[in-house]
Amino acid sequence: MGEPTVVLITGASSGFGEAAARFLAARGTYRVFGTSRRAAAGDLRDGVTMLPLDVRSDASVAACVDEVLRRAGRIDALVNNAGYALAGAVEETAIDEAKAQFETNFFGTARMVRAVLPLLREQGGGRIVNVSSLAGLVGVPFHAHYSASKFAVEGLTEGLRQEVRRFGIHVSLIEPGDFKTAATAARRRAAGGLAAYAATRDRAIDIMARAEQSGPDPIRFARLLLRILAARRPRLRYRLGTDAVWVPRARRLIPESVFEWLIRGNYEMNE
Repeated sequence: MGEPTVVLITGASSGFGEAAARFLAARGTYRVFGTSRRAAAGDLRDGVTMLPLDVRSDASVAACVDEVLRRAGRIDALVNNAGYALAGAVEETAIDEAKAQFETNFFGTARMVRAVLPLLREQGGGRIVNVSSLAGLVGVPFHAHYSASKFAVEGLTEGLRQEVRRFGIHVSLIEPGDFKTAATAARRRAAGGLAAYAATRDRAIDIMARAEQSGPDPIRFARLLLRILAARRPRLRYRLGTDAVWVPRARRLIPESVFEWLIRGNYEMNE
């Protein structure tokens, strides 16, 4: 029996990251390191070694990667899952709030990639899986900055995949739809609320929250991640959830005006 595959998963204290970390660790063929901003170095949770990490900090990223190397000697796969959703109309969202959204969701992913890539190249291969969203394929009302950050992750991943293919490094995206995770409760609201948007915005956010909390269990994410890590030639995109499959497909098949009407109808915005 060979050495276990070393996997580093960011944002592993809850939701997709926690489900994936536990699922992989339970198989026995993966040595899993999970991260959270509040973790104490070396905490063991269901076979997962937790490490502190703030993806917004170059120093924190470097320290986390160094600690994994100290403990395991290598990193075979990086799963960029850390992130959060910022809710609010574009007009009522401060630029600093938008920058903070990108600092975690986009630049945090880029920091982790830059920190791990030299190791993967030296080892002659590896895997990077970036977690996007259905909101990275379709702009979501009152989550425009969140959508923009995930659209950016999509573009980064497409370009990166082509750059590192010759080094034996496979790069993929997981694009989940609505799932029942702690992300609903962790959603942040723009501070600058405007009365002009209040009723429509609050209704739309409530509808999204209900859809998430009635969504599937994140164990489906964990099972998909296992398939990607085990695949000989993983694809670029993996859409997860019925909505993540059908909404982009509908967009291709129907006129844009009809698609927009349907999106507004979903959030009760056709007034």
